[in-house]
Amino acid sequence: MVEINWTIRALDDLEDIAQYISKDSEKYAKITIQKLFNSPDVLSQNPKLGRVVPEFKIETIREIIKGNYRIVYKIISAKSIDILAVHHSARHLSADDL
Repeated sequence: MVEINWTIRALDDLEDIAQYISKDSEKYAKITIQKLFNSPDVLSQNPKLGRVVPEFKIETIREIIKGNYRIVYKIISAKSIDILAVHHSARHLSADDL
């Protein structure tokens, strides 16, 4: 089984998303963050489940889509994945976002 590690950057992204959504609904913010946080769990059994991020075209940098968000991760080894960012799909993704 693969260990999933959240980077500080990715956790900060979740916090920013929660703050933004909570302006309209604290309840929906909590639900959304919980779904985003739990989504990468499927990667523990199949780390290559996500697609290669089109902006980078690097085999080890992949993403899964959850609602309007891209959860970008890097396969570090056969036993480790780092969640790099949680990014709104309407925004352009650059190396500065990771």
